[in-house]
Amino acid sequence: MEYKDYYKTLGIDRTATAEELKRVYRKLARKYHPDVSKEKNAEEKFKAVQEAYEVLKDPEKRGLYDQLGPNYRAGQQFRPPPDWEQRFGGGGGGGFRRGSAEDLNGFSEFFSRMFGGGGDEEFVQPEADAGNLEVTLEEAFSGTKRRVQLSDRGRAKSIDVQIPAGVTEGQALRIAAGGDRPALIFKIRIRPHARYAVEGKNVTLELPLAPWEAALGAKVTVPTLAGSVDLTIPAGAQSGQKLRLRGRGLPGTAPGDQLVMIKIVNPPATSAHDKAIYERMQKEFKFDARANWP
Repeated sequence: MEYKDYYKTLGIDRTATAEELKRVYRKLARKYHPDVSKEKNAEEKFKAVQEAYEVLKDPEKRGLYDQLGPNYRAGQQFRPPPDWEQRFGGGGGGGFRRGSAEDLNGFSEFFSRMFGGGGDEEFVQPEADAGNLEVTLEEAFSGTKRRVQLSDRGRAKSIDVQIPAGVTEGQALRIAAGGDRPALIFKIRIRPHARYAVEGKNVTLELPLAPWEAALGAKVTVPTLAGSVDLTIPAGAQSGQKLRLRGRGLPGTAPGDQLVMIKIVNPPATSAHDKAIYERMQKEFKFDARANWP
């Protein structure tokens, strides 16, 4: 089997203190955690970091590992001393089996043969997926607080999550859990809105206009997330045309805009009088709506 150089795996000296070891482990665990890392072979590297930390964090295991000798290099063929199992309980004999953790699955043959698995300490997960947090668009605009129920080591626990103003759909919200517990990562979900569509920090509003407002121009009161504003409609506006209200989207260092999309709504011709008006328009305008149709 191949010898594992745990010091090389973590990039530390053999004289590294327990504090240095823990600090380096946490940094590498965050870097390679499969749920968040974009590094190549992240899961494999994450397991290697965990394995090295499992041995070196324990003074007894570290002392025994150091007895194997610093002359070996990672990847070299290695045979444990003949009396290793009798002296130290390695080879799966249980001398160090003080509990088990799912995180240890997949450790190397070297670890299994020399130390038999298992640790008595919960591994520090750098970030834990805590699921989705759903907010309304108004809450995303102004910020809000959510009380979330979590299961903490088998016990129900409530935490208050502060959601800052200007969060966007799919944004990851990192909440410190305290102590050695993993940070919680919530993903923001914005509920569909009856009036607005959302894309990033921009919001879009469909604005109904009467034909004469679009043709002649008008000043229309338009709702925004921060309150109503007056919008000037230019003469000759067409359905599908977009007008921009800068800075009226979701807040932020670079705030989003509100896009107002024009929708021309024709009055119904439900009476003889109404039909007569449309017939007069048909004759006098001499307008072909499909003249420029591709």
